[in-house]
Amino acid sequence: MATPAEARVDLAAVRQNVALLKELAGGAEVMGAVKADAYGHGLVPTSEAVLQGGASRLGTAFISEALALRAGGVTAPILSWLITPGEPLDEALTHDVELSAADVRLLDEIAAAARRTGRTALMHLEADTGMSRGGSPLAAWPRLLARALELRAEGVIEIVGLWSHFACADIPGHPSIARQLEAYETALKLAEQAGAAGSHVIRHLSNSAAIVTLPEARYDLVRPGIAMYGLSPIPELGDFGLRQAMTLVARIGLVKRVAEGSGVSYGHLYTTERETTLGLVPIGYADGILRHATGRAEVLAGGRRRLVAGRVCMDQFMIDMGDDPLAAGDEVVLFGPGDGGEPTVQEWADTLGTITHEIVTRIGSRVPRVYGQ
Repeated sequence: MATPAEARVDLAAVRQNVALLKELAGGAEVMGAVKADAYGHGLVPTSEAVLQGGASRLGTAFISEALALRAGGVTAPILSWLITPGEPLDEALTHDVELSAADVRLLDEIAAAARRTGRTALMHLEADTGMSRGGSPLAAWPRLLARALELRAEGVIEIVGLWSHFACADIPGHPSIARQLEAYETALKLAEQAGAAGSHVIRHLSNSAAIVTLPEARYDLVRPGIAMYGLSPIPELGDFGLRQAMTLVARIGLVKRVAEGSGVSYGHLYTTERETTLGLVPIGYADGILRHATGRAEVLAGGRRRLVAGRVCMDQFMIDMGDDPLAAGDEVVLFGPGDGGEPTVQEWADTLGTITHEIVTRIGSRVPRVYGQ
């Protein structure tokens, strides 16, 4: 059945990107970050491609995402790292989901779930090395380690990872990078002195940007996210050989000829300069097309780039074709890898003053994902 719009996901590109990142990781294990519906690409099919490309583990922000992967038949190790009070910890443990903690309160909550279920919780302890977001401040790190060791002695948890996250790895040379590496080394040393480290404990710090620029930060495992989907983690340094996996298309819903001076869409922010042909593109801000794409973003229609003409609406926007032919049902490419002259996700991000992550993760559930192998 034809749909007004669809996001076409090239799974071969995902596999190729992961294989490239695994090579760049120089022997470190790869945990593919598939949070946020695999960055908008579709959780289970894309995660399977990530694993086929060479990742051995998956990472999600939320437990619900990890449980959806299990329900979809994914058996690889999964880490969930953003856990708020009252989440389904029992279910996570019974489905072999590894968990992260950065404070004693959460560690104790997870331990209680382990006692209830009789399952040992596999724990990654997160240190805040300078991002001031998640993670335990280094001043509180020894207390977290001590409590984790008490619970390990009880047999309710096992420490399997020690990790942190870069704040500015996508800004090469930023002074915080060296400071975070030093702080992470301090956290590791304290863990070793306490008896919470060892050959079985995975050390991980690097995101996509760090993988391509910071070989000293590889440690035992790397956690690529945006790069797996073919989008550069540091656009000013190029694409690193990555291939964009998502192509967003829509089918023209209506074509009409209008007179010179016709106001188009809400607020009449666009007025036709002459008699012209307008095309209705049936996708809008409810589907993740940013409203401020109005008059800025381009699409490919009829073999040429066209600006969004007039205000982006909830379900649609217009394009001005001039005298070029257009028919209902014709395909418009909002963005793709650029092979056919269409804009890329990076172009949309640059035009709209945002990052590629926001462009792809905002594509909503009304837009079906269609997979190419």
